[in-house]
Amino acid sequence: MISTSEFKRGANVELDGHLYRMEEVQHVKTKKSAVYRVKLRDLRAGHITERTFNAGDKLPIARVERRTMQYLYGDGEMYTFMNSETFDQILVRRETIADALPYLKENDDTQMIIYGDEALGIELPAAVELLITESDPGVKGDTAQGATKPATLETGLVVNVPLFVGPGDKIKVNTADARYIERVKA
Repeated sequence: MISTSEFKRGANVELDGHLYRMEEVQHVKTKKSAVYRVKLRDLRAGHITERTFNAGDKLPIARVERRTMQYLYGDGEMYTFMNSETFDQILVRRETIADALPYLKENDDTQMIIYGDEALGIELPAAVELLITESDPGVKGDTAQGATKPATLETGLVVNVPLFVGPGDKIKVNTADARYIERVKA
């Protein structure tokens, strides 16, 4: 159990049959007593809800763990991952990892968020390196400051890149907003 005095951002709890991660915790003093306003993210559905707790309330801790899993392949609706330590394979539904799919390549190691035997999602790194498979050539003389062009990456993700990068180049992409960071030196 976790007491309100121990509430902090990132804590995982069970509440009303759902698994939540605390996104924001505010301690508010009122005339009667202190209360805690907490923004909770549902780990299965992804939506955020706000709840208020009285000082001294306790919630059960959700034992969520992160395991290194290797992405093997996907067939459209189900995706196969392998535990890097035990070599056990698990199937994960597309909707569970939809946000991470544009950044996953076959045989990549990922951090899978797991509760019991259930995969809840993938924790992406801040940036990933992906190969450009298709882009228009940069036009000579088109040297306006910060000019960009769309490029398709090996996972199918399309990002805007500077004119000097092209097919065959490997680039670093921010996973939070799908933006080009830099070209990776070979």
